[in-house]
Amino acid sequence: MSAPKPTRPPGGKSKSAGGKPAAKADDKPAERVVAENRRSRHDYEIIDTLECGIALVGSEVKSLRSGRMALDEAYGRVDGNEAWLIGCNIPEYEKANQLNHIPKRPRKLLMHRREIKRFAGLATEKGLTLVPLKMYFKEGRVKVLMGIGRGRKTHDKREKLKADTAKREIATLVRSRSSGRRDD
Repeated sequence: MSAPKPTRPPGGKSKSAGGKPAAKADDKPAERVVAENRRSRHDYEIIDTLECGIALVGSEVKSLRSGRMALDEAYGRVDGNEAWLIGCNIPEYEKANQLNHIPKRPRKLLMHRREIKRFAGLATEKGLTLVPLKMYFKEGRVKVLMGIGRGRKTHDKREKLKADTAKREIATLVRSRSSGRRDD
């Protein structure tokens, strides 16, 4: 009797058809965040979110890869069957010379028609705004996480800050109690 043949190639790790190590089913694709609009979570109560692509030119992608951009004043707008990101500042790429882009130009968001219709329907409701939450690279492509938000009043912001501070204090107290330290 001969010994059974090994099912794996020599070297120990199984490889996919392309010669690269096989990906696990539970692996999340790597995301590299370029910019996050933290202020939007403070100013708006986010009701729903959607990941969408964005149409960019080459110099804009190069500028994003170097980590330069601002989402502070940006917002989304739905015009007919298209969604646009307005007011997003991606500075010019120094090495692009004549082929550079306009820093604050409107950029088209890439979404399916049913997503645009749903977002347009929600955005037309009273007091709702299309807000960019973060921009990141996912599998080599630039993605934007857009949210539908309802603007908060000043007193709502204060209440949220108080609640967040209370939660933080409780969490630190619980951690200190569980580790055996006492702050009394």
